[in-house]
Amino acid sequence: MSSFHEFDVISAARTWRNDATTAPLPTSTLKDVFADDVLTSDQLRQRLSKPVWKSLQATMEKGSTIDPAIADTVALAMMTWALEKGATHYTHWFQPLTGSTAEKHDSFVMPTSDGNAIAQFHGKELIQGEPDASSFPSGGLRATFEARGYTAWDPTSPAFIMRHTNGATLCIPTAFASWTGEALDLKTPLLRSLECLNTSALRAMKLFGHDDVSKVSSTVGVEQEYFLIDEEFYFRRSDLVMSGRTLFGAKPPRGQELEDHYFGSIPDRVLSFMADAEHQLYKLGIPIRTRHNEVAPGQYEVAPLFEGSNIAADHQQLIMQVLKNTARKFGLVCLLHEKPFAGVNGSGKHVNWSMSTDTGLNLLEPGETPHENMIFLFFCAAVIRAVDTHQDLLRASVASAPNDHRLGANEAPPAIISMFLGDQLTEIYDRIESGKGGSSKRAGLLGLGSPVLPTIPRHAGDRNRTSPFAFTGNKFEFRAPGSSQSVSFPITVLNTIVAESIDALSRSIEARLKKKQSFEVALQETLREVYASHKRIIFNGDGYAAKWHREAEKRGLLNLPTTLSALQHLTSTKNTKLFSDYGVLSHREIEARAEVMYDQYFKTVNIEGETTEWVAQTQILPGVLQYLQDLAQTSVALHGGSLATTRTIEQISQGADQLSHALEHLRAMNLELGGDTLLEKAEHMHENVLPAMLAVRKAADQLERVMAYKHWPLPGYREMLFVK
Repeated sequence: MSSFHEFDVISAARTWRNDATTAPLPTSTLKDVFADDVLTSDQLRQRLSKPVWKSLQATMEKGSTIDPAIADTVALAMMTWALEKGATHYTHWFQPLTGSTAEKHDSFVMPTSDGNAIAQFHGKELIQGEPDASSFPSGGLRATFEARGYTAWDPTSPAFIMRHTNGATLCIPTAFASWTGEALDLKTPLLRSLECLNTSALRAMKLFGHDDVSKVSSTVGVEQEYFLIDEEFYFRRSDLVMSGRTLFGAKPPRGQELEDHYFGSIPDRVLSFMADAEHQLYKLGIPIRTRHNEVAPGQYEVAPLFEGSNIAADHQQLIMQVLKNTARKFGLVCLLHEKPFAGVNGSGKHVNWSMSTDTGLNLLEPGETPHENMIFLFFCAAVIRAVDTHQDLLRASVASAPNDHRLGANEAPPAIISMFLGDQLTEIYDRIESGKGGSSKRAGLLGLGSPVLPTIPRHAGDRNRTSPFAFTGNKFEFRAPGSSQSVSFPITVLNTIVAESIDALSRSIEARLKKKQSFEVALQETLREVYASHKRIIFNGDGYAAKWHREAEKRGLLNLPTTLSALQHLTSTKNTKLFSDYGVLSHREIEARAEVMYDQYFKTVNIEGETTEWVAQTQILPGVLQYLQDLAQTSVALHGGSLATTRTIEQISQGADQLSHALEHLRAMNLELGGDTLLEKAEHMHENVLPAMLAVRKAADQLERVMAYKHWPLPGYREMLFVK
């Protein structure tokens, strides 16, 4: 048995090889590779007549309804391009409420009457598909006997080719809705939120005299954290296979204490994996910019440049898919769970969010002219108001069972939503509130050119890794989203709440202008009111400190440490009215999403509970009993044993009893469902099953520390985190 255990580690460390089917990376330049598998607008334009292209362009850029008369022409061009790329099938690629993606492949092949076949793809197949809607989470929007659902082509997101070992598939990004027209996906509300943000921002831009701006969009750059472990260990850990995280595991002597992994030299095997994955992502038009070691051993990060929110959300799903698929080529498994290993850094998905115009202006960039500074102050104040007013929505947007394990520890932000502005920018708003205009004595500040408005810092201040929502120079970084979740819903929430706040500020300025105030004074008074009412959300200190939790409570900020405490706010009157008023989600649609999130929480913890029971009963406990038997035989052979064997037998025996008792209690909790409603079931998981799981883990982890290595049935943290 000893040699078997040694083989796990040695084979993982020494015998891995690239999959034989993996072709070497081509030597072509990045320029030749980038977006090679994407049907870009330029390529479509070259394949379409000028009238057809202009009609399609209006749909893509202005959101006008697609003309059915051009659908067949566009479909033919798309199919021809896909066939040239080696595709044999097409799929409507969509994002159901599972949080991942879905696809049903159909062949281009169409038999003819003479026994041959041709490639065929019609406009109606491009514009609309009809998957079974009852088999996806719907929160009651679709019952099993009401199966009809539709996928609708999203022409604002380009089609692309997904390759596999023996072929390729044309993927057409689509929205997913029920027969009754209700959104069953994450893309549809995101597209709606982009439209409402555009409408609100254009209203504000006109106040600043920017009549040349015809479109304002949110832009996003997402940092994706993940772990890599050898597949040798992964498939010997049923808890990782079933739940994505280790439900057992004693803390090793070394974790991330030495702080030597972050930004360290990337191991060759991992770097080879990264290069392969990046090559695929470049071909999909995803502008990957950054790769590096993250804080925890075995943890890494990849990040693309900023893109429009809709495209960024699509690309984020592709990044996760490519990372997982590519890892297997190198004998690795990519773990996207928010907390796969206890006691070390969890994995997040930091959403860097901003707004930009079609004229090239970043609305959260302080700029270098007084006019730009005023625009920045306005939109930054709108974000401050939005985050304070809707802190509950932001917290609910990242609520999940996996993220509960991450928030509040190891460089993840706390569950209390607050904003970091930095000392300089905070001082600017303090001066506005107090009515002190003019200049500051601080270096590096930009003048606004008006005595009633203060100066703006060129660099807003230091970074704060404990803040859930931090200003980082020309954008806000929302650090709370988890590594495995789709970014679509957090972005949808951000777009919507900021749109509502922009409208509130615009109304205030418009009312003051009607009273014959100058624009500068109207802006200053509006900013003063907004900041005075919402500055409680700003905190530039240590978000982990206990005194901040006490201070946050005094300020009246919400502390929602668990998914269940956060989700109860999702369907509040305030929030359902917000989504309904802005046409992003109807009352029924938001209720459905809350139900799906409760259901996902219940099922996630239920799977973890049953997996914990299964692994402890069938793997850990038998290993412990086998070790006890060996110890007993050793004791007999030594004619009564030594002090060491006696103490070890006693220690292991007591540990086995503790494990057995904890396992018995967990088994009882797993048999209970907690009630009839999803909320009751989810509460049972949180209040009873999770504590019972932790008790089993505590007993097992104590045994792992004293058991003979050869008798422990699971690869430990020592192997998984450090063998690459």
